[in-house]
Amino acid sequence: MMNPAEFEFLAAAERDFWWFRGMRRILFDLLDPWLEGRKLERVLEAGCGTAYFASLLEARYGWRLFPVDLAREGLEYGRRAGVARLAQADISRLPFANESFDAVFSMDVLVHFPPGQEAGALKELARVLAPRGLLVLRTAALNILRSRHSEFTGERQRFTRSRLKAAVERHRIRVLRLTYANSLLLPVALAKFRVWEPLLAKPPASGLTPLPRWLDRALEVPLRVESVLLRAGVNLPAGQSLILVGEKTG
Repeated sequence: MMNPAEFEFLAAAERDFWWFRGMRRILFDLLDPWLEGRKLERVLEAGCGTAYFASLLEARYGWRLFPVDLAREGLEYGRRAGVARLAQADISRLPFANESFDAVFSMDVLVHFPPGQEAGALKELARVLAPRGLLVLRTAALNILRSRHSEFTGERQRFTRSRLKAAVERHRIRVLRLTYANSLLLPVALAKFRVWEPLLAKPPASGLTPLPRWLDRALEVPLRVESVLLRAGVNLPAGQSLILVGEKTG
């Protein structure tokens, strides 16, 4: 489970912080082509945090969202914002019937399971997903990119493309699109996480603290470029995140 202290930073940042703006653009550009010709009504967000993203999905697509999270601290933000159908639940033991949902989203949640234990969560996500339903995952990528923020949030593991692909395919998920993202800033991330942070030797801390406006806007530019490449069908060979769109086979 994510460090409860991170929810305060998350709630303050997820609407306007550069990373969230850019990664939402990338996710929607990847997802939209796979929605054509599909009728999605009931959608689960497994590990919804503050439920802000669930509210965006509902507003953008008109789906009926069911946001769940294990952490009461995150759900309280959603309740105060008036998000409907919130529930406290462990995504590795979901309180829903088989094949209940037309799509399942899980954003940056699998990384909080100890290595190997994500299999139980993926099995549950596949169980509640209807045949031909969509599974949409985002995870942190590449162990070399672990940071002070990773430690602060309670991140337990990171994934490679091949490992994530194999993990979902064990549960009857056919991969439609799987790519790294937040790739153009990879040299900056490596310098910060493998050189600068070890030199400073500061304790773990959230990476969601406010930035000067000019820097926030500048950091979003590489993500905008990536969204154009990904929308054109280019899969990026390495990056700080992985995004998967899959379909449950019948």
